[in-house]
Amino acid sequence: MDKYTGKRLDGRYEIHELIGVGGMANVYRAHDLIDDRTVAIKILKDEYLGNEEFIRRFKNESKAIAVLSHPNIVKVYDVSFGDRIQYIVEEYIDGITLKDYLSQQREVKWKEAIHFTIQILRALQHAHEKGIVHRDIKPQNIMLLQDGTIKVTDFGIARFSRSETRTMTGKTIGSVHYIAPEQARGDLTDGKADIYSVGVMLYEMITGRLPFEADNAVSVAIMQLQADPKPPREINPSLPEGLEEITMKAMQKDPAQRYQSASEMLRDIEEFRRNPSISFQYKYFVDEKPTKYIDAINTVKSSEPPVYNDNYEYEEVEEKRKKKSVAPLIITGILAAFLIVAVALGVSTVLRSCETEEVTEFYLEDLVGQMYNDVVNDEKYAGKIVFEKEEIQSAGDEAIGQIMDQKPSGNINVRVGTTVTLYVNAGGEMVEVPDVTSYSRADAQSVLKSSNLDAQFVEISDDTVEEGKVIRTDPAAHSSIAKGAVVTVYLSSGPADTTVTVPSNIIGVDLDTARQLLVEAGLSVGTTTPRDDTGEDEGIVVDVSPLPGMKVEKGSKVDLTYSSGKTSEKELDVAVELPSDVSYDLSLKAYIDGTLVKEAVVNPMYGGTYTLSFSGTQQQELTVELNGMKYRVYTLNFDTGEVLLKETYLFVDVTSEPPASEPPVSEDPFVSEPEPLVPITPSDD
Repeated sequence: MDKYTGKRLDGRYEIHELIGVGGMANVYRAHDLIDDRTVAIKILKDEYLGNEEFIRRFKNESKAIAVLSHPNIVKVYDVSFGDRIQYIVEEYIDGITLKDYLSQQREVKWKEAIHFTIQILRALQHAHEKGIVHRDIKPQNIMLLQDGTIKVTDFGIARFSRSETRTMTGKTIGSVHYIAPEQARGDLTDGKADIYSVGVMLYEMITGRLPFEADNAVSVAIMQLQADPKPPREINPSLPEGLEEITMKAMQKDPAQRYQSASEMLRDIEEFRRNPSISFQYKYFVDEKPTKYIDAINTVKSSEPPVYNDNYEYEEVEEKRKKKSVAPLIITGILAAFLIVAVALGVSTVLRSCETEEVTEFYLEDLVGQMYNDVVNDEKYAGKIVFEKEEIQSAGDEAIGQIMDQKPSGNINVRVGTTVTLYVNAGGEMVEVPDVTSYSRADAQSVLKSSNLDAQFVEISDDTVEEGKVIRTDPAAHSSIAKGAVVTVYLSSGPADTTVTVPSNIIGVDLDTARQLLVEAGLSVGTTTPRDDTGEDEGIVVDVSPLPGMKVEKGSKVDLTYSSGKTSEKELDVAVELPSDVSYDLSLKAYIDGTLVKEAVVNPMYGGTYTLSFSGTQQQELTVELNGMKYRVYTLNFDTGEVLLKETYLFVDVTSEPPASEPPVSEDPFVSEPEPLVPITPSDD
């Protein structure tokens, strides 16, 4: 068993099974115990933990996908880069690769090919807009879901185009059958390299074959650089001309003659979908002396690699060379030969470098006659071949456990990760598997034991078979199997749980992401309601009903409340305390942040207050003046509803006069106050 299967990473990810083997990492299906969801975990192989280049590429993949958010691109949930283990937690894709699908179908209908291509281009359009070039677009890196949805995966050799766009000579990577010519040469690469790879995949889908095939990778690379593919309609005459033109334009060797962006190619495909009889009439330069145009389809040559004259002479100058000396021709021929060899050696070096970084093929030897346990425990097959065991009975003298046959046969090159079925001698006599359908566990075990067979039980959900009863067996009932072999018995655990959990990470994301999370969880979107005064940006989900983490029936509607981005106005009352020693009318003026907003005439009448009302959405300053003099300054906080008295000034009554002087008052109560003096007016007498 693989050393990670059954283990738990960081106390959170419970690894269930190995589901894929790549050049630098293994992929496992696991369960996220915190978010309660199935995930895929890509773990860097132990032998590369000390390899800085592989670690760089591994980290580069996580960085690339982390900035991408698109329904046709696999999502990254978590990363961990420790000393002992490095892994990436990704969205689990329940599907097959496009390569597997093409192997099963051999050829797909052109409408289906267009459907796949559109989704791939939309994913690349999003990635290119984020400045990321995939650089390894191929069917092996395209996942196909049961509903026909495409997911682009494996950004392990992606580059941020704004920071590094040169693929260095000697380090060229990417599958040679799909790699763009400029990438193989070590030239600058940008999004147009991905367009070329999409063109090759489209070609493969509509014709059922690759544009360039040869005995070895070096020959294929040279053909990518120098040969033109056979037109698709010569292989499949039923193809529309417009589709052939789109495919050939995407595969132009000169990037300037290719589609300049994924969106440009999408426009042509959409136009073709609306009118399959369309002809785009694309034209390309043939040479520079003289400059002329011809039809794109007429420029296509044979798919065979170019043949070079051993005499190093050029057929197109046959008339002129009769007049020239032999020596210049020999020199020219030698230079041409040197150039050809240099190109071949350069491509060979590139491919050898590529192979040392990521092995994609493995030599499968003939295993017949060897012992099964010796083969499956041999380290050289670890991570390269997936073995499946089929037990058979042999009438000969072969030992029990000896391999009698294999599929595919040996002594061939196979792709890394290929499943090889080994037919192993089970020994002894063959017996028939009894039919134990609908039996209880105990009864099934008893019946199988009586037939000299062992049983292992696996519980699975079933809506039709009673819980605890047998659904089926593997091998199936009435089939032959070696005596003493193990029969897998599938027991019903009852109807499948139809409840799902409302995603726990739905609050705090934008509405589009929330909708996608609900769909992925098997739920649907109910009402969407805006809410003011949330403090969040517009469109951010602030509440859901039912609440996150709750179990609900699959397909249930979940209502979303999101931030409107607005802050509603609130009312504040300010009670201005009036001076207590004034009994006449005063002129009151109120200023908000220096702007006059209210005027009133107030009469304190020996004290009291005057209430001012204001509405607003943020913090403001209120200044109150009485008779033109600053009297009170307040801070109004409409968010919290608080009124803070900031400054107080003494009101001076400028209209009052000082009191007149009065005669002194005697403190003796028995002394009467003197009579006022009455002025005597003199008489005339």
